[in-house]
Amino acid sequence: MGRVTESDGKARSLAVLCVAVALTLSVWFAGTAAVPRLLADGLVTPGRAAWLTAAVQLGFVAGTLVSAVLSLADRRDPRRLFMASALVAAAATLAQTLVAPSGAAALALRFVAGAAMAGVYPVGMKLAASWSRGDLGVLIGLLVGALTLGSALPHLIPTLLGGIGWRAAYLGAGILAALGGLTILAFRAGPLMGARPPFRPSQMLEAWRNPGLRLANIGYLGHMWELYAMWAWIGLFLAMVLGHAGVGPLVFGVVAAGAIGSVLAGLVADRWNRARVAAGCMVVSGCCALVIGATAPWPMLALAIAFVWGFAVVADSAQFSACVVSLSPPDYVGTMLTVQTSMGFLLTAVMIGVLPWMMATLGFAAAFALLGIGPLVGAVAMWRLAPMLPRQSLPR
Repeated sequence: MGRVTESDGKARSLAVLCVAVALTLSVWFAGTAAVPRLLADGLVTPGRAAWLTAAVQLGFVAGTLVSAVLSLADRRDPRRLFMASALVAAAATLAQTLVAPSGAAALALRFVAGAAMAGVYPVGMKLAASWSRGDLGVLIGLLVGALTLGSALPHLIPTLLGGIGWRAAYLGAGILAALGGLTILAFRAGPLMGARPPFRPSQMLEAWRNPGLRLANIGYLGHMWELYAMWAWIGLFLAMVLGHAGVGPLVFGVVAAGAIGSVLAGLVADRWNRARVAAGCMVVSGCCALVIGATAPWPMLALAIAFVWGFAVVADSAQFSACVVSLSPPDYVGTMLTVQTSMGFLLTAVMIGVLPWMMATLGFAAAFALLGIGPLVGAVAMWRLAPMLPRQSLPR
């Protein structure tokens, strides 16, 4: 048998990680994917439907806060933490098929699934960074691409399993998440995995004490102001514009376009300044948010802008994480990533809840324009961060 090189091991491990993340993250928008059928069957109101997504965001925030305080991402075996978290998320999502679709139990299960994601996404970023050799942007870009595909998957599941109604999205996502949790066991950590540090809750404050980390986190908050609210409500907008509810495959395409954007932005960022790449992506997505609502009378134009928006809205995501990795103390990378994601997802819960009210009172144009404020402010922060980043080298 031929000798397995570090390059072979890196490619194999990253492929395993991306598959595991894509499968597990399918639970995130399972509730959103179930909403069109729930609305059609009169089983949920639009306001209650927003909570099926917001509960996941709030659960994730709670999970990341606990993880950050205890430094779980840096003090526990990352693979086992990932696996256990994925299996909990899978169980909570499968249990969703057994309870009333919009009752207290349903929201509690969505909260649990979100909390479990705190052991998947930030941990996955740390695992990807352990293989970095001057290509951190593209490595995390691949991971964000996997997250994006996972977030898009639930929109396809009801089409494939349509015979079982609203339960299809939960059933399919739960099974995929369980497979994702088992898949991570085949991952091998890279040579840059940090040591397990002592428990120091005060280390969380470094996210704001460090000027570079502070700017990276402000940029990330601007990004998150827009991202999940767009993902949660672009399907409803397209259904209105196109005049029918069967837009699942189109919504999958719009969201999945971000996977391509994440990888391409990562490739460029590793050869240029990653903060400036992120700022450029934010300007594009912010402009899409400002104009898309006004294109409703022209369905094909609205759909085209939706695809551009889907491509750009998450293309910058990996670069915020890459900036945090490069600016953080090596042994606390997982904690810094967890703090960042916790702040960002708390903001997403607010925006997901605000947007339906804005759409009902002011219309889609004003609601989506509101989303454009975040990325444009975040772009300014990332442009200011650019000179502070360490000089990047080409991948080896």
